[in-house]
Amino acid sequence: MKFDWCKEFNGAVTVCDKIGTILYMNEKAILTFTDPGDESPIDHNLFDCHPEPAKVILMELMNKQKSNCYTIEKKGKKKLIYQSPWYENGEYKGFVEISLEIPFDLPHKIR
Repeated sequence: MKFDWCKEFNGAVTVCDKIGTILYMNEKAILTFTDPGDESPIDHNLFDCHPEPAKVILMELMNKQKSNCYTIEKKGKKKLIYQSPWYENGEYKGFVEISLEIPFDLPHKIR
């Protein structure tokens, strides 16, 4: 799989297959979700990286092929988390998570 467009993207991008095996993490995702010296999580199952409540939610999203969006605050930073199924030629292939740092006072515009 080739994802050169997001290698240096300033948001964490993680891609897994339909059973949860991590296929890709861009540089920001690796820095965000692993400690220096840790083994790469690529080829491992993302369900092994989540606590029980999150596993149940993620499994339901994947089974129903539904998107999910929410914000979190972690280590003094606010983040937008967007999780969505991805498809290839119309066939469900897995899930993508994009995590973006956002300002606490993010403007909201109506257009």
